[in-house]
This record gives sequence, C-alpha cells and structure tokens, in this order.
Amino acid sequence: MTDRQTRPLGAQISHMLKARGVDVIFGIPGVHNQEMYRGIEEAGITHVLARHEQGAGFMADGYARASGKPGVAYVITGPGLCNIMTPMGQAYSDSVPMLVLSSCLDEVAARRGQLHQMKDQRGAAETVCEWSQDAVSAQAAYALVDRAFEEFRTAGRQRPKAIQVPIAQLEAAAAPAPAPLLRSPQGTDETQAAARIVDALSRARKPLFVFGGGVRGADSVREVLRKTGAAAFTTYAGRGLVAPSYPLLFGSNLARPSSAAEIAKADLVIAIGTELAEVDLWRDHLGHRCPMVRVDLDAEVLSDAQNADVRIFADADTVLCALANATGLDAGESDWNAADVSAARARWRSEVEADYPGILPVADALRDCLPDDTMVYSDMTQFAYAAKEVWDMDRPGHWHHPYGFGTLGYALPAAIGGAVARAGKPTLAIIGDYGFHYTMAELGVAVELGLPLPIILWDNGKLGAIEASMVGAQIAPNAVIARNPDFEKLAEAFGAASVAPRTLVHMQDAVRAAFEADGPTLIYLTPELTG
Repeated sequence: MTDRQTRPLGAQISHMLKARGVDVIFGIPGVHNQEMYRGIEEAGITHVLARHEQGAGFMADGYARASGKPGVAYVITGPGLCNIMTPMGQAYSDSVPMLVLSSCLDEVAARRGQLHQMKDQRGAAETVCEWSQDAVSAQAAYALVDRAFEEFRTAGRQRPKAIQVPIAQLEAAAAPAPAPLLRSPQGTDETQAAARIVDALSRARKPLFVFGGGVRGADSVREVLRKTGAAAFTTYAGRGLVAPSYPLLFGSNLARPSSAAEIAKADLVIAIGTELAEVDLWRDHLGHRCPMVRVDLDAEVLSDAQNADVRIFADADTVLCALANATGLDAGESDWNAADVSAARARWRSEVEADYPGILPVADALRDCLPDDTMVYSDMTQFAYAAKEVWDMDRPGHWHHPYGFGTLGYALPAAIGGAVARAGKPTLAIIGDYGFHYTMAELGVAVELGLPLPIILWDNGKLGAIEASMVGAQIAPNAVIARNPDFEKLAEAFGAASVAPRTLVHMQDAVRAAFEADGPTLIYLTPELTG
C-alpha cells in the first residue's frame, strides 16, 4: 500500500501523525478505537502499551517534556477518556503539549445503554484541556490535527488538546490527509520590549529577576545576569536557568515566607515566563514594593493580582535573547550583597530541614551520585517537596514535577515517557510509597522496554505531608496510613530489580548500578537510612 491509497480513517490518522513528526504513541487499544491501530506499524510509529490510560497520559506528558515534541495518546471511548483526564489536567496546568485522540460513539442523544456511553464526552474532556472537538468527518479530523500541531508550534502556552472521532468515521474509507502545512515564519522583533527593560534597569540599583518554567534559554539568562549584576530567584520549574555558582542566586525559595522580605529589598522586579501562581509562592503577593516588569505569552498572567507596571506580551526566550544583546545593559554590578544572599539561603535550608527532617542528607547524596545530564521526574512526595527547594540544577528543563494540578502517581509513567524520548540518556524517577500505588502497574512497561530506570521509592509509611497538615489544623490524622506491600518483592514480580540500601554510600552504589542495568531498578528508601 502507498500513502496515496484509500484507507480507513483510523489508519490515515496514524499516517498523518507520522508526517507531522510523531514517532511514538502511548495508549491502550479497545474495540472502539482499534481502527486507530490499523495504521500504526505501517506508518512506522512506535506504540507503547500502558497498563492504564492514566499511565498513558503521564507517559505522553513525560515524553513531551523531555523531547520538546507533543506527546500523543490513543484511548477508547468513555472510560478511556475519563482515565486520561487527570494527566490532561496536569498537562494543562504545567503547559505541556499533548494530543489525546479517542474514539466516541456515533450518536448518544436518542440511544441509551451503549458500551462506554457518556452524556457529553467532548464537554468532559474540555474541562481539563485547551479545547476538545468531535471530528465528524475525515476532513474535520485532518483539520483538527493540523490545528493542534500548528498551535503547538506557534501559540503561546503549550496545552493539551482532545479530538474525538466517531467509531463509524474511524472505520469508513477515507482519502489520505493533506500534506503538512507550509510553516509561516515564527517570532517577532522583540528589540522594543528589550529596550523598555533596559530603560527600567538603568534606573535600578537592586534589580531582581524571577525566572519561570516558560524560559528555556539558560545562556541568555546567564548573560543578562552577568551584564546587570542582578539578583535572581527561580520558580521550581525554572531551576537550572541560573548557574548554581552565581553568587546572587536566591534559589527556588519563593515559597519560603521570609522570601517576601528579601524581594521587598529590590528596587525593580522583572518576572519572566512565570505565572507567580499559588503553587509558586503560597501567598497572594510576591512581596515587592517597587516597579514590576512582566514578560509572558499569557494575557491572563499579565493581568493578575501582582499588578505589574510594565506588561510585555511576548515570548520569554525571544525577549531575553534581545535583552542579552541589547546595548546599554552593561551595568556590571548592583547593590546586592552575596553574603546576604548566602545567609538567606542557609536560613531557608534550615527551615526545609525542620519541615522535612532527615530528607536533605539523602537528597544531597542522591544528587552527588547522578550522571551528568540526568533528567528527574518526581511525584507528590515529601522527598521531592524538600529536594526541589534546595537542589540547584545545572541546566533547565531537567526536573519535572506535577506542580499545579498536583496529581499523585505522576513520576513513574512520566519517567518512562521521558526515558523513551531520551534513549541512551539517564532518567530518574522519585516517588512516594502512596503515590506508587496509583500507577505501580506501569512498572511492567519499563520492564518490557528494558529501560535502565532507577526508581527512588521513599517510604515513610504514610501520607506524611497530609498528616502534618491535619495535625496543624487540629484534625485527628486517622486516614493517612495504608497497608503497603513488600515493594521489593512486588518489583521483582514485575521482572524489575530491587534493592533496599541501608546507608547513603550503599544507595549511591545502587543508583549508579541502576543506570547500567538492562531494566528498571526499584531503590527502596526509608527515613531510617543512615549515613
């Protein structure tokens, strides 16, 4: 068969995706969406079979974050779509490009009792993604796929989209999809925006930058800081943009309450590529008492309660590149004091240690044994909460966490997706004992794929952060302990390796060995781990 022959629409969609650069699809086949699987192998696309649609969605998310390409998932009508809605919500919150293609029933208004029937599948999906549409014809399906990929390339925030195709349409013969769209030039001249920032900087003695996950270009960030001598915070998602050795780096400590007092010392704040959301600050206001410049691609962000004085609707990296090359920027120094910054960071580290006793020595030892270029995927667990406040990254986009939506069970399947995208490069998962329950079945996928994936499982025997919160609110923590399995035996039952280190040195040896293994390794850690 050639690409110009008529095929069922389900098969044509796979060929179309291949022509748009899709190499991997995550999903689960069912009787409703099986036509979407007819063309996968023929198109030359690799399919990764998840154990649950939630796992498929997190894998697509992790793949997208690691590769920079949209993650694509195939799911069935009804429950398949419902199961992937949690990953879609996470991707929406964290601005991750994901395309979810599902089957849907041909007609639901006049018929009841059909397999996988929902009242409004399209509307349900739309609650957790940028848009959700039914493709009622082949032409509509092709147009929607192209719309999604064009928006992934040119739109502001990268967010998930959902396309539902009726079963009869998937089965019906269809002509091939049109050739990929000719891409128009992307980007605009941001020289004027950079000039406005240079003008603001020329009047500042204590400028402060806040860099978020919307920034990717570390080189521009570091050049701007070198030229201005400004201090800097990063959000959790922005870690790695500023060199860990930069003496005026306050780190990713925005959520520490006393960070507001440090920010109040600035005479100019420039926030680039960050929402300054609740999960960044855990307070309503950043803390500045000076003019603020905001640079973002989201108009809603620019009009938020931080009430920026200068609002620049533009791509963060384009503006930073223009700023790094702008004339008149070479101030070279500011009135910030490196000793004061260091003292603030030391104080915040002590606070983290008090909040999460015993975790930081383990996190430090783990950081010190990782290979260069390791990409980390973490879950909603105390280990990650502590580590991401004090663990400076040497490059951006290498620690991924379910920041906004805050779903449990993210790390393992997302790390699988990341490892698929980064074949041959080191990838690490960090997950808690309770979160592991959510998606532990996906361990079978890592075994099938032979991924050398170390999985750090932190077992404190409870929902520790929830227990602390309930106690603080004077609520009896009577629902925070679940009976755990023997995690080592469970991993071995899947065909994975397992180890339970008793010392930090043993842990480091186990992590190094796991990166060289021919499959995943569960590394079981408890608060009793000693130096």
